[in-house]
Amino acid sequence: MSERRQSLRFDKVFTVYLRTNDGMTRGVARNISSAGLFVETRDPLALGGRIKVTFTGDDGNEMTALCEVRYQVALNYGDPEEVTGTRGAGLRIIAWETKEDQPLLLVDRERVLH
Repeated sequence: MSERRQSLRFDKVFTVYLRTNDGMTRGVARNISSAGLFVETRDPLALGGRIKVTFTGDDGNEMTALCEVRYQVALNYGDPEEVTGTRGAGLRIIAWETKEDQPLLLVDRERVLH
């Protein structure tokens, strides 16, 4: 079976802030690459929808990416009487914000992030 992923993954867990047309919420980002990421969320995100994902560092620096929702996952496990599980979405990174007063930068798919 061949590996679909063609870019390196950064497998660390980050708290992120998600801005949608409905407002702002928090999520947990994981499995991050230069092309996209997976975000665990409490509520589903609309397939094909555009959202902004903001990463906040311990030093107060922020990075924001404009993303497109590519797929959703909802896993339920444990006691059927209790709803326990994980919900999330696979996001494709479309562009990065640099500053509030500047436009988004389009992502160069051939560039490797360091």
